[in-house]
Amino acid sequence: MQTSSFFLALPRILIPRTFTPRTAISAAVASVFALAAVNASADLSSRYVDNDGDMVADVPSDASQWVDPDTLVFAYTPVEDPAVYANVWSDFLRYLEQETGKRVQFFPVQSNAAQLEALRAGRLHVAGFNTGSTPVAVNCGGLRPFTMMASEDGSFGYEMEIITYPGSGIASVEDLEGRQLAFTSETSNSGFRAPSALLRSEYGMEAGEEFETAFSGSHDNSILGVVNKDYDAAAIANSVRKRMVSRDVVSENDYNIIYTSETFPTTAYGLAHNLHPELAENIQNAFFSYDWEGTPLEAEFANSGEAQFIPISYQENWSVIRTIADANGVTYDCD
Repeated sequence: MQTSSFFLALPRILIPRTFTPRTAISAAVASVFALAAVNASADLSSRYVDNDGDMVADVPSDASQWVDPDTLVFAYTPVEDPAVYANVWSDFLRYLEQETGKRVQFFPVQSNAAQLEALRAGRLHVAGFNTGSTPVAVNCGGLRPFTMMASEDGSFGYEMEIITYPGSGIASVEDLEGRQLAFTSETSNSGFRAPSALLRSEYGMEAGEEFETAFSGSHDNSILGVVNKDYDAAAIANSVRKRMVSRDVVSENDYNIIYTSETFPTTAYGLAHNLHPELAENIQNAFFSYDWEGTPLEAEFANSGEAQFIPISYQENWSVIRTIADANGVTYDCD
């Protein structure tokens, strides 16, 4: 298994491929963050305003624009079997009903695009967006992220891994040349953006040139695709892999890990920007006061180390993710 100083490699992508000396890295890092600072609010759709400069949509100042629905709709990031996660979240959603006085409905989304569209259309009020799609949800859907899962000691995050099946003939990243690598979706950090930047900058490998690609739709699908030998290899989030192993969906003997990245923030949970402020406060309080002990949520997420919800700042916690997006030339043309 190979590890890398992944973040430092990323800015090299911004330099012409014929000029990539190590001495240019620090300057490139500085230029990326300078650009991000200048364009902090420029990425936000014109549908929203950011007067306080925190890079997320402000709650409307006009109270007539606030929404206070009888039923709150909650969605977890797309997974291979949404029914499993309807049960995982069931106890928490009952608690959310108790704390808000609202009926709460679980929305089993099938794709990142469907989740984003529901948010933009006002049909989704509370949601967990995966790491890479969080900036899209913030800029195009007005998501206001406020929490993510963490361990008991407050540590958080996951790593991107590239996995293959035993006997594939792939023992290192270089062996991917001429083979097929599965991604999840183009909005995924660990399932597309991070590995794309990594392979291009550190190994000079371009998708569609040095290796073939496929898109599975979710980390679960990518992992199962490798295990069943539908894909030669896949870029996945190891938090998903660990949970699948704990549920006996796959075995650790079913795959080999050939690359592990540094740590990234995990799923961000947030609110529609125009929820009534009192309702929004009650929802946030429910997340932070929920007792995980003995619940389906604990049983599922303890397998990847999570045990509580902690406050987050999109501006600070997602800075490395925005840098990866910049390195991949991502723009947010969502008006």
